[in-house]
Amino acid sequence: MKITDIELFQIEPRWLFVKISTDTGFEGWGEPILEGRASTTKAAVEELKDYLIGKDPLKIEDHFQVMYRGGFYRGGPILMSAISGIEQALWDIKGKYYNAPIYDLLGGSVRDKIKVYAWIGGDRPSDVSNHALMQVALGFKALKMNATEELHYIDDYRKIDQAVERMQAVRSAVGPDVGIAVDFHGRVHKTMAKILVKELEPFRPMFIEEPVLPEHNEALRDIARMTNTPIATGERMYTRWGFKQLLQEGYVDIIQPDLSHAGGILETKKIAAMAEAYDVSLAPHCPLGPIALASCFQVDNCTPNFVIQEQGLGIHYNQGSDVLGYLKDSDVFQYEAGYVRMSGKPGLGIEINEATVREAAKKGHNWHSPIWRNEDGSYAEW
Repeated sequence: MKITDIELFQIEPRWLFVKISTDTGFEGWGEPILEGRASTTKAAVEELKDYLIGKDPLKIEDHFQVMYRGGFYRGGPILMSAISGIEQALWDIKGKYYNAPIYDLLGGSVRDKIKVYAWIGGDRPSDVSNHALMQVALGFKALKMNATEELHYIDDYRKIDQAVERMQAVRSAVGPDVGIAVDFHGRVHKTMAKILVKELEPFRPMFIEEPVLPEHNEALRDIARMTNTPIATGERMYTRWGFKQLLQEGYVDIIQPDLSHAGGILETKKIAAMAEAYDVSLAPHCPLGPIALASCFQVDNCTPNFVIQEQGLGIHYNQGSDVLGYLKDSDVFQYEAGYVRMSGKPGLGIEINEATVREAAKKGHNWHSPIWRNEDGSYAEW
C-alpha cells in the first residue's frame, strides 16, 4: 500500500483538514491546524508531502521520525501541528486497514466511557451562571471558563474581585458537585496569578489552567506552594521532549497536550505515559474540530491516567460552522450525562462529509487570534 495523494482543506470556523489517499482505496483524515496560522501550517504540510507520496502509510513511527528529525531544525508549533494532522490521518488509515479502532492498536480500552466538559462564558467571561445552568441541564458534570479579561503585570484588584464574583456565581448556580475549571489562558502574569489562585481556592476549582505562559513554567513552583488547587498546563507545549522538564520539576498535576499540536496520537500517548510515571494525569486540549476531537477520544480510551476531555461543540470560537457540521454520522459525539461512549468503528471512528468539506474550502477562512491591549495601550495577552 502506498500514499498517492495528500489534499488540504482550509475551512470555517478556523480549521485545516488533511485527507491522505492510497492506491488501495483506504483514506485517512487529520487536522493539522495551528489556530491563527492555518495558511502557514498548510504550507508546512505541503513541504512534507514530497517525502510522503509513494510511502507505506502504515509505517507511522518511521514517518514521524523523518518528519520531525529530517529537516534538521525540530519542534515548534508550525512543524508539530503539520506533523500532528498527518499522523492522525495515517492512524485513521491504519485502523481502517486492520478494521479496528485506533485505541485497540494502542493497547485496548481501559474505560467504559470518557468524561467531557463544556465551555461557558466566552473570551470575555460574562453571564456565566446562566450559561453554566444551561450546560448542566444538558447533562455536563464539568465546566470551564476563562478567569479574566486582559491583565497587566500589576493590575487593579477590581479585576480580581470580578473574577471571584463570577466563580462564586457559577458555584452557587450549579452546586458543589459540578467541576469548574478556570482557564487563566496565559493572560495572567505571575504577580497577579499568585493573588488570583488564592482568591479562587475557596470555591474548589476542578483545576486552574495555564496560570502562567509555558515560557514561565518555573513560576509554577511558587504558585503550587500557594494553593491546593490542581494545576494544569501544556496546550502550547510540543513533543515528549517539551514536557520532560515540566514533569521532572513536579509542579503540575494535569498535562494538556493538544493532539493537533503536540505531535499527534502516538506522541500524545507517549507524553501521557511519561506523565503517568510522575503520577500526573492527562486532559487533552481540544477547542478544535471533529477530527482532532475524535483523535483525542482514541487516546483517552486507552490511557490509564486520562481524567477529562475538552470538547468544542458550541464553543465561542465556532462562528460559521460547528463540530458536527462536517460529519456524516455524529454518534461519536453523543454526550450522555457528561460522558461519551466510543463507537468501536475502525480508525478514528468518524466519517467526514467530504462534499461539505470541499464546498466549505472554496470559501476558506483567514481567522487570526484577537489582539488585546491594556488600558495604557500596551499589548495584553489574549
